[in-house]
Amino acid sequence: MFFVNDALAAGEAAAPGGMEGFLVQVVPLIVIFAVFWFFLIRPQQKRQKEHMKMCEALAKGDEVLTIGGLSGRIESVEEQAILLQVASVDGRPVTVRMQRAAVQAVLPKGAVKF
Repeated sequence: MFFVNDALAAGEAAAPGGMEGFLVQVVPLIVIFAVFWFFLIRPQQKRQKEHMKMCEALAKGDEVLTIGGLSGRIESVEEQAILLQVASVDGRPVTVRMQRAAVQAVLPKGAVKF
């Protein structure tokens, strides 16, 4: 008989009631979301905005590195695409048409040699 009363008393003390139980369940979820926001989502959004700015600022004559590893000089710029000179064969340029978003980085002048 002692054991049954002790077990019932322990069960009542272990289960928080009402608002306390809700807060104990919700606060850790909010903290986890905040950590993900500040360490994963926010920096990714920042990098994406910087990449979009760089793609919009591309101009003829810029030397770039693409996501695929090609490096070259921009020959012409269109709304969504660029014409990239990647080599020179017998004095004639070899060009490739690419999406603007495929540019990974703008290289310093003189970095690309043909």
